[in-house]
Amino acid sequence: MTKRGRWAQHPELLSERSRNGVVRASDLESLEMSSRTIYTRCLPGGPWRRLLPGIVLLHNNEPTTEQLVTAGLLHGGEDAVLTGTEACLRHGLRQAAMPPDTGLHLLIPHDRKIRSTGFVTMERTIRLPPPVTRDGVPLAPLIRATTDTVRRLGNAEQVEAVLIEAVQKGGCHPKALLRELDHGSLRGTAVPRRLLTGWVDLRSMAESRAKLLAQRLSVPPSHWNATIHDREGRYIGRPDALWQDVGLVWEIDSFEFHFRKADYARTVDRNTRYAAAGLVVVQTLPSRLRDDPDGVLSDLTAAHRVASARPRPDIHLSSAA
Repeated sequence: MTKRGRWAQHPELLSERSRNGVVRASDLESLEMSSRTIYTRCLPGGPWRRLLPGIVLLHNNEPTTEQLVTAGLLHGGEDAVLTGTEACLRHGLRQAAMPPDTGLHLLIPHDRKIRSTGFVTMERTIRLPPPVTRDGVPLAPLIRATTDTVRRLGNAEQVEAVLIEAVQKGGCHPKALLRELDHGSLRGTAVPRRLLTGWVDLRSMAESRAKLLAQRLSVPPSHWNATIHDREGRYIGRPDALWQDVGLVWEIDSFEFHFRKADYARTVDRNTRYAAAGLVVVQTLPSRLRDDPDGVLSDLTAAHRVASARPRPDIHLSSAA
């Protein structure tokens, strides 16, 4: 049996019981440390700090993200699964696409009653997903983590940014995200459902923004996703938008929205075909649709003037959307 006070002479016992410097108070008590001692050491100016009820950080510096996640999982107990923004980040989505700090969101079995507290939101669920373990942390699958994130956001632009990132960076299909929304709580799903429904049949999330922006042009595109051939019937391309009467095409694509760098070679070949056919090309980074819409409109307006001053290319459409 461990003697009272032995932890003070053998600090390695604390390390053995902790993870990332985080430990349950009950584990400290099992080393015969009194609750009063634990409480005193966690007071302001003391060597430790209390992160959550019954969860202690064994130093008084600001906790790292890893330490906060460890504390949250200890608070949630066995079978707790990390979801929401932090899970999305650990699946590889970019911080820039995520909303500002929303704390940690954990899923626990429905029959377990553990309250949300501090920086941790505990959600009881009858649909506890099998976790995906990354660096020892049990994560909800990305589709579930994404829908858990967006249904708690009130800002439509933030919802859109997270969904675009999940689809284009994380490989989540809009239909799969919609199915997940259908199976979970309906609370907070109106905006993501509307966006995803509109994206199911689009070639990219950027196109949805482009179509909205094009409505502000004095001369909007004549066609979307029309397949262009030359006079001999040779394939030229299928631009996102086309002004057929002046021979202007608009493409929205880049590494920002495509998974494979091989896409770049295809983009170069495509633009070469456009140039050979006499078409004027405007290529827009997806981020500019969000960050500089007025600049994009200016580019398109200027390009339309240039195209209008040139002889119309001899192109033919085989289909249009």
